[in-house]
Amino acid sequence: MIVRSAGADDAPAIVAYNLALALESEELALDADAVARGVAHVFMDPSRGRYLVAEADGVMIGQLMLTWEWSDWRDGTFWWIQSVYVAPEHRGQGVFKSLFQEVIRQSYESDDDVCGIRLYVERDNATAQRTYAQLGMHETAYRLMELVLDRSDES
Repeated sequence: MIVRSAGADDAPAIVAYNLALALESEELALDADAVARGVAHVFMDPSRGRYLVAEADGVMIGQLMLTWEWSDWRDGTFWWIQSVYVAPEHRGQGVFKSLFQEVIRQSYESDDDVCGIRLYVERDNATAQRTYAQLGMHETAYRLMELVLDRSDES
């Protein structure tokens, strides 16, 4: 298995994994065209994020996306891990661990003053929570709140 930065050629597989992730984790059927545009925007504008992928025998078997958030409290940048997906037949084989270790390695080599790594995890996904805890992550005292904007009626 190798872990590498994703390129635009990886976009179709990333889109497929993102669609599978939403369906599997939230029973949410995303609009494939919207996801394809969203993934393409990451490759067109690196300020939006970047992807790391794991592959075995030339086939992508896992992915994650990194985004960032400035913390004025810590005078540093938190890297956010998002869009985590490991192909079902490769789960439990250390794929996410390898991706995570690469994130940590890159964080120490970065000029971004990285002060921490964060991610979202579904509250009922005990398997993922155990995996993240085994890698040294812990639950914070914060709850996530959001307001999803409906922009479909804008003209």
